[in-house]
Amino acid sequence: MAIPSSVISISELNHLTRQTLEQAFPLLWVTGEISNLLRAASGHVYFTLKDTTAQARCIMFRTRAQILPWRLENGQQVEARALVSLYEPRGDFQLNIEAIRRAGLGRLFEEFSRLKQKLEMEGLFAVERKISLPRLPSRIGIISSLHAAALHDVLSSLNRRAPHLTITIYPTLVQGEMAASGIAQAIASATRHSRCDLLLLVRGGGSIEDLWAFNEEIVAYAIASSTLPIISGVGHETDTTIADFVADLRAPTPTAAAELATQHWHDMPQKIIDLRQKLNNAIQYRLSRDQQRLDHMTLRLTHPANTIKRRQDQVQLLGSKLNAALASYLHRHHDRINRIQMHFNYLAPRIESRQGQLALLEQRLNAAKNRFFLQKHSALHPLSKALEHLNPRNTLARGFAIVRNTQGAVVSHADALRSGNQIAVELATGHITAKVLTVCSFEDSQSEP
Repeated sequence: MAIPSSVISISELNHLTRQTLEQAFPLLWVTGEISNLLRAASGHVYFTLKDTTAQARCIMFRTRAQILPWRLENGQQVEARALVSLYEPRGDFQLNIEAIRRAGLGRLFEEFSRLKQKLEMEGLFAVERKISLPRLPSRIGIISSLHAAALHDVLSSLNRRAPHLTITIYPTLVQGEMAASGIAQAIASATRHSRCDLLLLVRGGGSIEDLWAFNEEIVAYAIASSTLPIISGVGHETDTTIADFVADLRAPTPTAAAELATQHWHDMPQKIIDLRQKLNNAIQYRLSRDQQRLDHMTLRLTHPANTIKRRQDQVQLLGSKLNAALASYLHRHHDRINRIQMHFNYLAPRIESRQGQLALLEQRLNAAKNRFFLQKHSALHPLSKALEHLNPRNTLARGFAIVRNTQGAVVSHADALRSGNQIAVELATGHITAKVLTVCSFEDSQSEP
């Protein structure tokens, strides 16, 4: 890139520097120790990669950081695939991290991530395909090495928590090149024989290379194909393998796997003690309640002759109460009938006097009605005469006529017509259609000699 000969701003300088760096350095792998790690609210991750003599600022954008299968921490030795760049606003040299892996284990971590993504897409990690653990298993199978310390820890835990269980061991290598196929064969053998209710797949802690057999594809498919529920207890709590994701339940350690398998057996003695106490309490309560009922019934128990005598007394008492109630009822209703009769006798004379008043009022109403009609008839007669006098038909009968123009409007002034206009003349009987010959107003006719 050509260097400008003129004076440039800092912004332009930083821009040219960033372009130069990104063009000069392709994506490359760098190694160092993580420090100053910061996870921003945006999801981006900021940190520094350093060695004994130098350091460089790094940024891993959210879209890259969220697909990382492990958690970045300060002090980790890593290998990062980075783009060399410059943050223009501050002029800071930085590495844009595209991918990252643990130092020296990049190939294994990449293979782990690839297989994990593949199996997850195939549904081997789905919750709905996992088998529920039996609540009280009586036969437990253990898949592990006979020489593994984890096996002795598991056996000790099972013997302490549920010594009555039947234990079957399926020995296999758990480390090395032949370990993966041996683990898969042990799972298939246990499934085929069906001598167990539950399988424990266990191994102690170690490096990622030591645990790699549990990250092999053949082991994952063997676990997924098993018809027996499997608890995976591989490594320490911080170790995670493909077998943990496929298994029906993951335990953080081998001992924890044994504890999960016998959880209900271990809790059973206390549950039995609790149930026994509840049963005793229920029995004592029932006995106490029934004893009280028996005491009450004993107190109520009397001789049949006494019971009969008491019932007879009760019948006599009830008979006396019934007679008294009936007499009181009849007395009250008799008094009520007397009061109604007296009230009726009081109202009877008043009804006869009201009938006479009603006849008188009826006569007065008829007389007033006749007078009203006569008055209205007398007033109506002159109005009828006046209306008859104003009837236009009567006027026409005296020789007058009504003249209308072609629109049907009445013509009352001669000025409204012109010579040649057609008019309609309405007479007392019939109509005449005529044409105007001459128009002469009233004033013109008076001025002529």
